[in-house]
Formats: sequence, C-alpha cells, structure tokens
Amino acid sequence: MPSWLTNLFGQAKPGPAWIEQAELRRAIGREDRPMVIDVRGPDEFDGPLGHIDGAVNIPLPDLAEHTTGLADAGSAIVVVCLTDKRSAAAAVQLAEAGIRGVTVLRGGMKAWRGE
Repeated sequence: MPSWLTNLFGQAKPGPAWIEQAELRRAIGREDRPMVIDVRGPDEFDGPLGHIDGAVNIPLPDLAEHTTGLADAGSAIVVVCLTDKRSAAAAVQLAEAGIRGVTVLRGGMKAWRGE
C-alpha cells in the first residue's frame, strides 16, 4: 500500500490464513492434529452436511466466551462453517484476541463434502 494511503487509512489488517480440504484431511491424520472449531449453529452442526469428526461446535455468537480456553489449548486451530464466511470472521476474532495459528477451511463444509 502506498505510504500516503497508509497515512490516510491506517495499516491494512492481514486477512485470515486458509487451508484447503485435502490439506486438512492430511493434518487430521497426524498425531499433532489441529483443533477443528465449527462455528455453525447446533442445527447445522448436526444437520444434513454433518460435521468433521472430532470437531468442536462453538457457534460464532458464542465464540468470545471461549477465547481463553482456546488460547490455553495451545494447538493449531482450523475454523469451519458452511462456506467460509463465518469462519473467516471467527478467525479474525480469534486473532484479535491474541490467538495465533488459526486457519480457515476454504469453502467450509460444502468443500469438505464435495458440494
């Protein structure tokens, strides 16, 4: 960003990091598997697309209540939703809370299920 724009608008915030579904499948198979946080509502989590095995359901509106516990977990975190809009917002929220190592599943559960 040109310096005059930075002075005018401030420093641009970096966006979330992304992970593709094939890469997440490999990561889940490792011993140091990431924590998968599904930020959809419980009805979606248990709905037709289901959820990733081992995922923890923390709906996006409730995420702020869990940041301390997630920070203390010390593992990499992958955030998932239906597509990737809510999970991208969740990743930003977690980063703003000081949690590092957060990625977003690109395409969400639709990509995971191949839809």
